[in-house]
Amino acid sequence: MSFLTLDLNLLRVFDAVMTEQNLTRAAGHLAMTQPAVSNAIKRLRESLGDELLIRTAYGVKPTPRAEALWPAVRQALAALEAAVMPETFDVSKAQATFRMAMADATAALWLPSLMRSIEREAPGVNIRMVPLTTREPRPMLLRGDIDLAVGFFPGVAAQLSYETGSPIRHERLYSGVYVCVMRKDHPLAKEKLDLDTYCKANHLLVSFSGRAHGLVDEALAQLGRERRILLTVNQFFTAGRVVANSDLITVLPKHLMVSTGMTDVLIWKELPLQLPAVHLDMLWHERDGRSPAHRWLRKNLESMAESASKTGVRKVV
Repeated sequence: MSFLTLDLNLLRVFDAVMTEQNLTRAAGHLAMTQPAVSNAIKRLRESLGDELLIRTAYGVKPTPRAEALWPAVRQALAALEAAVMPETFDVSKAQATFRMAMADATAALWLPSLMRSIEREAPGVNIRMVPLTTREPRPMLLRGDIDLAVGFFPGVAAQLSYETGSPIRHERLYSGVYVCVMRKDHPLAKEKLDLDTYCKANHLLVSFSGRAHGLVDEALAQLGRERRILLTVNQFFTAGRVVANSDLITVLPKHLMVSTGMTDVLIWKELPLQLPAVHLDMLWHERDGRSPAHRWLRKNLESMAESASKTGVRKVV
């Protein structure tokens, strides 16, 4: 195969299919029919002498040759796009709708500032919040159900750092610490919170799945200890209301206490055990990576993270 005879339009189709990991979604992105995309990939296979993409139950899976080829193709296409279509984005005239997924506490903390920014700078931008009921948002991004996910996704960012060829991009916004939260007049409020006292208390766990086992329980198990989880809830706001009106105690990221709406009647104490930092990550799909409107949205979230770092949250650098 000679490069001079290669139809470079096939590389554009290849890039879209690699980004979407699905022929039908790639066809929609390219404004082509699905058979036309399949035919283009077939021609590229014949030109390169490699299968490139293998059909699966969920879309297509790239071969090692395709994974090795894609970064060079993406870089070349991005350079061409920048050369022939210089950016002239005017956020005040932008018309866009973004679907975002966050836990209730994160949304309560971030949306007011984001709405002020949109009203001031981008009146044509709309936000649609999608329920986040899992710590694994990548399938939602891959299916195109959401445009952006913000939250605590244990292990996802670390896995993405080592993966090659993944269309999911991520950025760490900031890190915080976990604290023990209880009502101000709780029997333990004026006592030293040691491990024995902590384990004897009745606990509330914020669990999206309803599973009564979390990060704290894993840490306690390593110490040969356990606690009684009397209640699980799937919302931080609900957790705050219950803890403020009972003798239950809970563990929350310190920066999310404000999202309970009960900070006037709640206090926090340092935990009597070591827990890893709680990270807030932003995830999006590569297909949106160069969108000026999407970049504007991410920039706003970055600015909010910077502001959060000035209110007791340790900023990641």
